[in-house]
Amino acid sequence: MPRFRQRFVLLGVACVLLVLLGLAACGEEEEAGTASPAATVVGTATQVAAETPQATATVKPATPTAPPTLTPTPALSGRIAFVSYRDGNSEIYVMNADGTGQANLTNNPAVDFSPAWSPDGSKIAFVSYRDANEEIYVMNADGTGLTNLTNNPGEDGYLAWSPDGSKIAFMSERDGNPEVYVMNADGTSQTRLTNAERADGGAAWSPDGSKIAFNSFRHPPGWANSEIYVMNADGTGQTRLTNTERPDSGPAWSPDGSQIAFISERDGNNEIYVMSPDGTGQTNLTNNPADDVSAAWSPDGSQIAFWFGILSGSDPGTTFEIYVMNADGTGRTNLTNNSAWDGMPAWSPDGSKIAFQSERDGNSEIYVMNADGTGQANLTNNPAGDDSPTWSP
Repeated sequence: MPRFRQRFVLLGVACVLLVLLGLAACGEEEEAGTASPAATVVGTATQVAAETPQATATVKPATPTAPPTLTPTPALSGRIAFVSYRDGNSEIYVMNADGTGQANLTNNPAVDFSPAWSPDGSKIAFVSYRDANEEIYVMNADGTGLTNLTNNPGEDGYLAWSPDGSKIAFMSERDGNPEVYVMNADGTSQTRLTNAERADGGAAWSPDGSKIAFNSFRHPPGWANSEIYVMNADGTGQTRLTNTERPDSGPAWSPDGSQIAFISERDGNNEIYVMSPDGTGQTNLTNNPADDVSAAWSPDGSQIAFWFGILSGSDPGTTFEIYVMNADGTGRTNLTNNSAWDGMPAWSPDGSKIAFQSERDGNSEIYVMNADGTGQANLTNNPAGDDSPTWSP
């Protein structure tokens, strides 16, 4: 993602991102990687030798020495998809979790971005401009089997796989207004779920696949404000969960489905809140003068990673750091802590690592660190930007 676009996204976290209807997908052009430790542990064998007394003429041979036993430290598993500009335009790449095997999966003059793994890790859906407007494509995880799923003059994007991988929710402008649609994973049965005078988007599936939370501008003051709604997966039962004078957006379900994290400007700046799926118990987890954005639940639901905006006197822009906190807001910890821009955290499937995007080397690169912030390692390293990491299941 170009640096100017990062700044545009971050400084408009709740307003600009919501107008684009994709706060949950604000890093539309993503990339990622993970470093793997190479240390080994060597076991020590014990040599046992038995000797008979000198009185006897026979001496037993010594027991052969056992060879050392090598127990390697397990390597990181999984792969990371990301977006890279190293070939002159935005392309979808993939690499092993240790940063090896970096490969271009898309390779054309058009812009490709927003890679999203299917729940079983066999496919990657993404958004492309190769048809002169935003369309959704899908391919196998090795780049084969490329298929155009949407094909109409209106833009389609901000996609989200259903938990079982059978459907994809997305935003479409094909009817003249951004609305939430759903389709089968092969692109068939494209169905509009919302139908409002103002925009709806940013769909997020509940873990059991029965509900979809989304952003809506349907209530006054319209484009100046958004609220979070929830509906059944077939579009019925649309219910407003938040109701404030300032934008609420970016719903993110906890892994067990008991809570929804979201971003709210109701206190004058962007803060991370949580609430029950019925909208009750809305609670501010962060509470400080800077912007807190983009909540990402750990796989076990015990923690939330997020970006924390720190205004810098020497930089007219905003420097962000990656923080983590317990699910109840306690234990907030700065994981990155440097003067460069760090953001877009992505948890490894086992929760032990976090891939992220950093500008600490002068341009955007993919890094990885332990979940406590230790062991930060650069996975990509080239003059062009690499960004938007997303870990395979």
